[in-house]
Amino acid sequence: MLDELGIRGLGVIEEATLQPGPGLTVVTGETGAGKTMVVSGLGLVAGHRADSTVVRHRRGLAQVEARFTDPAPETSALVEAAGGVIEDGELLVARQVSATGRSRSWVGGTAVTQAKAQDIGAGLVTIHGQSEQIRLSTPERQRQVLDRAAGPEMASLLDAYRAAFEERRTLAAELTALQESARERVREADMLAFGLAEIEKAGLTPGEDASLAEEAKRLQDCDELRVHAYTAMVALAGDDADLDAAPVLTLLATAKRALHDAAHRDPAAAVLASAADEVAALATELAGATSTYLADLVADPLRLEWIETRLAELKTLTRKYGPDVAAVLAWAADAGHRLADLEGSDERAQAVAERLGVLDAELARLAGHLTSHRTAAAADFGARVAGELAALAMPHARVEFAVTPLTELGPWGADAVALLFTANPGSEPAPLGRVASGGELSRVRLAIEVVLADARDAPTFVFDEVDAGIGGAVGLQVGLRLARLATIGQVIVVTHLAQVAAFADTHYVVAKADDGEVTAAGLTRVEGPARLAEIARMMGGLEASESSAAHAGELLGEARAMVAEARQNR
Repeated sequence: MLDELGIRGLGVIEEATLQPGPGLTVVTGETGAGKTMVVSGLGLVAGHRADSTVVRHRRGLAQVEARFTDPAPETSALVEAAGGVIEDGELLVARQVSATGRSRSWVGGTAVTQAKAQDIGAGLVTIHGQSEQIRLSTPERQRQVLDRAAGPEMASLLDAYRAAFEERRTLAAELTALQESARERVREADMLAFGLAEIEKAGLTPGEDASLAEEAKRLQDCDELRVHAYTAMVALAGDDADLDAAPVLTLLATAKRALHDAAHRDPAAAVLASAADEVAALATELAGATSTYLADLVADPLRLEWIETRLAELKTLTRKYGPDVAAVLAWAADAGHRLADLEGSDERAQAVAERLGVLDAELARLAGHLTSHRTAAAADFGARVAGELAALAMPHARVEFAVTPLTELGPWGADAVALLFTANPGSEPAPLGRVASGGELSRVRLAIEVVLADARDAPTFVFDEVDAGIGGAVGLQVGLRLARLATIGQVIVVTHLAQVAAFADTHYVVAKADDGEVTAAGLTRVEGPARLAEIARMMGGLEASESSAAHAGELLGEARAMVAEARQNR
């Protein structure tokens, strides 16, 4: 329920606060005073689109704030999912629209997108204005009305159907993509299989390209390497052919003996003798390793030829699949996974096709149930709406729902729904949007909402222009139905009819003030004599006239009596 609505800088309203009661709240005022801005403000709270034209002249920003209590569980869940907070059962919703057209929304203290604000607002406020009359003329809105009239079981069926329909749409798109890409998959699979076979035949070993290249270089340089190794060996160990040469090992042996002799005489030379031992040992080790290296340097033309052939084979693979053997092996691993996926695509296509068959059968079954529920609800709902219209001075009005089969299953079943209407006896019902006048549309809309009110938990209903094209006794019936609706949920009505205003539990008046430059409007709650005066003004009487006040009092009394009688008859 809406507890409070604050408006600043919206249209002609400089600043105003509305605190509607739990029943029927009416907003009245002279033409042009800004009554509709209350509806506009609630529309902004509900996430409706807005532009800079709603911002008051000379104001940079229009602001609307609303406080709701005890929102429905579904709405509370949406608020929490958006990051908003509901404290002690109270939900704060705010909207700002700048003079540049930029809009921002907050729900439960957190900023949200307009789409999210609209989702949440739909569970807080239901606004019936001229745009709703236009929507009521559309097949989609008419289907929604009939489905809502069919009750909670219909809602469960629709949820199940929608889930199956969305799954089928997703899978059908996947199957189409799989079928369209089948030829490409075959070509890709052949290419991958060829590459994998070529790599497997080569029998690659990680790092072999680098090791073979190193070995080939060594074999190619074998003669030069032997010369260098031999020279080093002669320097270290000597050459039998050159007895005058003093090799490193001989010189080190001489140095080691001399230093040990010195160490026997001087302890300070012991460090030098120890170092000489280490150098001699290292030189001996180096000489042995050089000898081994020299012995291993054997020219092998056949081995070199094989290595060069193998490297050429590896180069063929690296040109195709990667810069080196490691990259080729990585490509093979990835190709193996991709090939498995491609081969699994045919299996996936078959599985998807089988699932589509199951879904088609399920959708056909659910669509049949939807059709049955719609057909059953159409007759009962049409009769009840016609009964309400009879009380609204349309005794010959007929409302029918035409439920006809579609050529194929759609997102909401197998039915096309059309709301047919006639106001005159002897006339065949025709599409509502084509034959109903504005006043008739207003009454049809109200009758539908009154009939549907028992079928759901009602949020705050807002009506604008519901009394268009009517007056007198019909206005009393409109007011009575609004009062009946207010026993189900909170109702806020912007009206120019005294007959409607007389049924209000809470009455606000929009009053204009002119400072000589800009007209401003504000909201004032009226009770007692002030309300009587406003009812008298709306009836066209003189505000200070005793007779007009008496007539206003009679109207208020008649409204109370009609409400009491309606409650007794329920």
